[in-house]
Amino acid sequence: MTTDALPPGFTVDVATAMAPDAGRQRPGPEVPCADMIPLLSATRLTGTPSAMAAATVSSAEGPDYPWVANEVIRTYADDGARGAMADLRTFIGRCPTAASPSQDGGSYRFAVAPGPRLGDESMRVVSSTTSGSITLEWDSILVRIGTTLVIVHEQGNEPGGDDHLTRLAEAALRSYQTTGP
Repeated sequence: MTTDALPPGFTVDVATAMAPDAGRQRPGPEVPCADMIPLLSATRLTGTPSAMAAATVSSAEGPDYPWVANEVIRTYADDGARGAMADLRTFIGRCPTAASPSQDGGSYRFAVAPGPRLGDESMRVVSSTTSGSITLEWDSILVRIGTTLVIVHEQGNEPGGDDHLTRLAEAALRSYQTTGP
């Protein structure tokens, strides 16, 4: 995504390093849900992309805190994009909640929620974590266009702080469709 594709007040910082995806591993029922949190939150996916790119998108327009999201583009040589989305739906169905691995008594919640209909297929993943009286949310919109996934993943905002997510997913999709991978 480029700055000119964003709403006013947003900046883009292209990533120079990214965490690898999970590859062909598809955790079975014996894997505890707490071990699957990166997969459940859509920060990692199954499959092996042939190319990946990422950027951090942010805005300091909020009254109390900046709004930050990551955009990730994953291109697959085969049907990996469709498989990654199907796996994510399956994993969330199996593990809608997970205990915090930090042993603080906190928990994580994951759900597939209604979202914008974009590309060939899209889904919205709603994630939250609670520790004591503090709840943080981070949502993702995944859009499949053929063998490519365009993902916009907002980072730990206060509940209800996802007001830019759909606009940024739409901008990321337009940018991808205009410039390609």
